[in-house]
Amino acid sequence: MTSNETPRDPHPYVGMWVTADGFIRQELLPNGRYDEARGSRRSAYTGSYTVTGNHLDYVDDTGFTATGDIRDGVLYHEHLVLYCEGDEHAGRENRP
Repeated sequence: MTSNETPRDPHPYVGMWVTADGFIRQELLPNGRYDEARGSRRSAYTGSYTVTGNHLDYVDDTGFTATGDIRDGVLYHEHLVLYCEGDEHAGRENRP
């Protein structure tokens, strides 16, 4: 970083997003990459994403594309519903 550059705060959507059952965990990284785990399979899908407003466009490393939208703090990614880790709904189905 040069003296003219200032560090930027990460986008508010950066972080771990999980399904209610905790099976799918999608981490949005601050460098525009994502890493998605499914069950015990780590890095099941990896790729890049861009954010425009509340809309996300994904391109996985094989070239597959997908989209997502954040509404009321919930990530609707194609047929999945993901909650920000720490949200009361995230992984709730695995709790006692």
